[in-house]
Amino acid sequence: MACLVFAAAIPFHLQGETAKIPRPPRPDAPLPGMVRVKALDQQEKEGTMYHLRGHAQVETTDMLLRADEIDYDEESGYAEARGNVYFQHFVGGEILEADRVEYNTVEETGKYYNVRGSSPAKIEARPGVLTTSNPFLFQGKWAERLADRYILHDGWITDCKLPTPWWTLRGPVFDVIPGERAIARNSVFRVRRVPIFYTPMFYKSLEKAPRRSGLLTPNIGHSSLRGYMVGGGYFWAINRSYDATYRGQLFSERGFAHNVDFRGKPTARSDFNVAFYGVNDRGLLVNAATGERLKQGGYQLTADGKADLKHGFHAIGSLNYLSSFAFRQAFTESFFEAINTESHSIGVVDRHWSTFAFNLVAQRNQNFLSTATDDKITIQKLPSIEFGSRDHQILERILPVWVSFDSSAALMRRDQPDFQTRQSVERFDVEPRITTELHWMDFHVVPSFSIRETHYGSSFNDERQATGAGILRSSRDFSLDLIPPSLARVYQVPAWMGPSWKGSKLKHVIEGRASFHYVGGVDDFQKIILFDETELLSNTTEAEISITNRFYAKRADGRVDEVLSWQVTQRRFFDPTFGGAVVAGQRNVLLSSATLTGYTFLDGPRNYSPVVSTLRMMPDPRVGIEWRADYDPLRSHFVNSSISVDARISQYFLSLGHNQVRSVDVLSPSANQFRGLIGIGKENKRGWSSGFSAIYDYRLNVLTYATTQVTYNSDCCGLSVQYRRFNFGTRPGDDQFRVAFAIANIGSFGTLKRQERIF
Repeated sequence: MACLVFAAAIPFHLQGETAKIPRPPRPDAPLPGMVRVKALDQQEKEGTMYHLRGHAQVETTDMLLRADEIDYDEESGYAEARGNVYFQHFVGGEILEADRVEYNTVEETGKYYNVRGSSPAKIEARPGVLTTSNPFLFQGKWAERLADRYILHDGWITDCKLPTPWWTLRGPVFDVIPGERAIARNSVFRVRRVPIFYTPMFYKSLEKAPRRSGLLTPNIGHSSLRGYMVGGGYFWAINRSYDATYRGQLFSERGFAHNVDFRGKPTARSDFNVAFYGVNDRGLLVNAATGERLKQGGYQLTADGKADLKHGFHAIGSLNYLSSFAFRQAFTESFFEAINTESHSIGVVDRHWSTFAFNLVAQRNQNFLSTATDDKITIQKLPSIEFGSRDHQILERILPVWVSFDSSAALMRRDQPDFQTRQSVERFDVEPRITTELHWMDFHVVPSFSIRETHYGSSFNDERQATGAGILRSSRDFSLDLIPPSLARVYQVPAWMGPSWKGSKLKHVIEGRASFHYVGGVDDFQKIILFDETELLSNTTEAEISITNRFYAKRADGRVDEVLSWQVTQRRFFDPTFGGAVVAGQRNVLLSSATLTGYTFLDGPRNYSPVVSTLRMMPDPRVGIEWRADYDPLRSHFVNSSISVDARISQYFLSLGHNQVRSVDVLSPSANQFRGLIGIGKENKRGWSSGFSAIYDYRLNVLTYATTQVTYNSDCCGLSVQYRRFNFGTRPGDDQFRVAFAIANIGSFGTLKRQERIF
């Protein structure tokens, strides 16, 4: 028989693990094995039978029975209560009221007639789960208690406030074990007395950490590109350490989608999660006359895990394999995932002791250049052995001296449309470094020197073809950092700045920093095959100057906040070609440019970098503003600008951002995009909540993504309706409607997933 299971995302237990929480004794409770009886109006005893009249009461360590009249046999433990009966079981926390109750205090069994009662709520305070402090309420014609369970006949349950609950589950039989589980057979779920669905068996765990196999609630939805969407699934609690979930979904216009999730916790210090998502796509109809379809099916495999190994070793890994970028753009439900052209996988075994670190790394990175098949770059490390040491002081009397080193040995491979290396290209890299520090008054000078040797088993020839000829790169690196003393001054905040600043003081701090950096010996940069940041090292002779202004506010309550900071940085290149590494008319990415800004700017030799500016403001703890911009003197305008504003005041929230790229096409395509999110409410806010978010591309004049959501939460349930529109790449004009109905402390069902909600 099928059963519906709410909230399958549940915590793990180890094999054989048990947890018992001792319950503190009630004050003035009878001792174990004793029964306390009393009555206000009349109390008679005939042999072993007590006749209690008027506010009668029978109490044990675990339960309390009150009524107008109680007849109690102390030998058998049988009690019959009549009139305004009140029953409370202190172990399970349930409270019942009935017209008549028959109860045995020894066997802890009984019958309740015309019963209504409550059981404490098990609050699951997890993100995206609607919660309430309301207890579960139930009512029925009669109920019986059999040792540790209750059986309710011809009744209903809810966790809404009476007398007009938002939802009820009605059925002929409810089988409840407090603190363990509740089962309803042949029940009907109603919202405002309207029947929504029927289930032959409904199962709800009442455990603190529930695990139970069963069918997941079905869902339906609609997409303009996929058609109607109907899905369901099954959760399999394999044992206390492993579980698996399968979800299937039918797209009426495209085909069948599969989602498999397998999780495990083999030991107390290890766990893993493997997820598979794939679609058997019939194809998008592109020509109705010929029946031509564009197939975009594929799959994505993700996995992550970690484990503590013996002797101080740790292992951690993350796998992300994507069959095609076209599949991601067509079937992902996240806009930001759909535009992400990269896929990274990495596994690391490491050990750290003293100042040393050892890493064994296997890594695979893919960058999809377009949705075309095989139009991608794949770089692999199989494997890489890394051994190094952070700064370790060896002298301190006359002059402090620190030494450090990095070394690695790796097998590398690069595969892209225009060339590929052989299966394994060896790379050996070692770099020892020595650092010292000089002081004069409040000035600090930090010089550092290193020698780096890197051997490659393959290289480019003069025609930029990958060959098996090895190459040795011998570089020397010298850097000098000058840190002058900071300048500071304290100001009294003027009255015109408003009452929120009353009694405040402002402290203005100016921090300056200058550095010189020299790298030599990289004479064959164009012959080196790029695998990662190790190959970005080039010859350079450069100086950098940076100035940071900071404003600190001391509030009337003594709290100190940094309300504004502005950092401006620029580099001067004394070698404009970086030892011949820069080629005019093409995009050049070097370590010197990559460590300065995230935007590339080298399309030819140059003496100055753009002026990199970072401005952050927090005028109020609830409001944050950030503006990052690169001004290029060579082009006499801002080439990159990114600004964001985030605020949450009470129930209101706002997030705005604008990103613009005005560089030359050879460096990066132009961009001019606006994103915005505005709304009111929270995921557990009672009443109405609403939000709207959008991403607009000014360059294309297209609203690439938009979503709006309206949610109403009562005291016990909530309804969310969301509309989304995708319009980019392979998903032009895709409209989707999503709905979710949440029941507090139980879970939710529908097509609107928790990770896709605004709240």
